[in-house]
Amino acid sequence: MRTPATKLTVFDLRARRGSRSWCFLRVDSAEHCRAAAAAGIELIGTAFDDTTRDFPALAPNAHFRFGLPYGRYCSTAEILRGGFDAMEAGADTVYTAQSLEMVSALAREGIPVIGHVGLVPPKAGWTGGYRAVGKTAVQALELYAQIRAYEDAGAVGVEMELVPWRVAEAITRRTSLITMSLGSGSGCDVQCLFACDVLGETEGGIPRHARAYRDFAREYERLERERAAAFVEFAEEVRKGDFPAREHILEIPEDEFDKFLNGIEQGS
Repeated sequence: MRTPATKLTVFDLRARRGSRSWCFLRVDSAEHCRAAAAAGIELIGTAFDDTTRDFPALAPNAHFRFGLPYGRYCSTAEILRGGFDAMEAGADTVYTAQSLEMVSALAREGIPVIGHVGLVPPKAGWTGGYRAVGKTAVQALELYAQIRAYEDAGAVGVEMELVPWRVAEAITRRTSLITMSLGSGSGCDVQCLFACDVLGETEGGIPRHARAYRDFAREYERLERERAAAFVEFAEEVRKGDFPAREHILEIPEDEFDKFLNGIEQGS
């Protein structure tokens, strides 16, 4: 296991753009988070809520990103409160797929914010569903315009999801934003994957742009069978009188037990 030598700040990420690619894992559990930290993943993130606010403490050497879930914040005042709460909980950056107005409000308060272009799942109906965005010149130019708008709004980075690699690479060369690739090629500053995909936990198969390095789904199935089998064995031993056995029970000294029985008899 390994940990990053030093925690990357927003300043570091911006200053070192183009020097190397960093890794980002979107985690869903404390177990994911601890394993990502132990593996030396430089950037870790998850959705911000009451169940995840302690995650940054589990990965103290990682740059931690809290996502402000789409639709939970219906005004700039609400998203500002969410952003401040996330930073207080230990976030280094926050992510939002909400409006540029909200991005700008966060940025004005000094909260480092990351946006989203390409396939943005909550807005997929506007771009034709769950498919790549930017495969025509018109779409690619629109993506570039969105990137410039994020720059003007004060964002520090942008997640680029399912954008053709040459488009993503060309935009990365022309923007000051930290670009984070989710299925958008190696030309971005950061490579993103979901921990559940990396571990092969995703039901129904992983997305084309992801890669499974383990098959936890099969292991979970095996464990589920083993759980049921263990419970069956327990129940059978109880019914047959084999559990509890002598090693599972406690004794009382004979003289103390006799005194106990005498006490019962005398009291009855």
